[in-house]
Amino acid sequence: MKLQGKAIIVTGSSMGIGEATARRAVAEGARVLIHGIEPVETEEVARSLGMPFCVGDLAEPQHCEDLVECAVTEFGKLDGLVNNAGVVWRNLIEKTDAAFFDSVMAINARAPLLLIRAALRELSLSQGFVVNIGSVNAYSGEPNLLAYSAAKGALMTMTRNLGDTLHREHGVKVNQINPGWVLSEGEKQRKIEEGMADDWYETLGKEEAPSGRMITTEEIAATVVHFLSDEFGPISGQVVELSQFPFIGRNAPKC
Repeated sequence: MKLQGKAIIVTGSSMGIGEATARRAVAEGARVLIHGIEPVETEEVARSLGMPFCVGDLAEPQHCEDLVECAVTEFGKLDGLVNNAGVVWRNLIEKTDAAFFDSVMAINARAPLLLIRAALRELSLSQGFVVNIGSVNAYSGEPNLLAYSAAKGALMTMTRNLGDTLHREHGVKVNQINPGWVLSEGEKQRKIEEGMADDWYETLGKEEAPSGRMITTEEIAATVVHFLSDEFGPISGQVVELSQFPFIGRNAPKC
């Protein structure tokens, strides 16, 4: 098993990519601290896996410290940190005021930084791994994802920066995955609330999903787990897009 005996934090693991990652990591032999902001959902996932959990809001700086402390108390060490938790709040620039922008940045960019800082001592001891979950929207994004895209762009720069400095100075590898369009329960519901049919994800065209279907959370989780494993080696500071088509240089659709 790839993660036998490893101790890992997966933020936002009460649902979506985070939950899929936690389940795959446990299946690969890891002990995982389940985290979420929703008490009921977080506890349910943790109980189903037989793992400890911590509930809290990563917008609060102290919670980042508390989360790492909880993991070390439970496991006695820390080998990996997956910064998955994030918010996909939408607003056009006309309604993106300082408070909205700061709230998105606090969770999507500041929290990962504070968590890495809080975990640095333990990750240095274990020569561990950090995997940041970004988005292809970091390169531009949609009009109503301005703040989200800026935050994911900041996260990407942070990954490049810390992937160099922390690897050289502490032996900690920092990498990032930028998923494309992923089919999660949250995304299903979000599109329904935006007016799409209940089965919208079953009727996508080749332009939206070249394979005829969307990427699953489990498929993203498989790569996250590989990035946390010793067989991934000394690779650090890398950002990998997991999408169905080249993000840059995609062939134009035929008329």
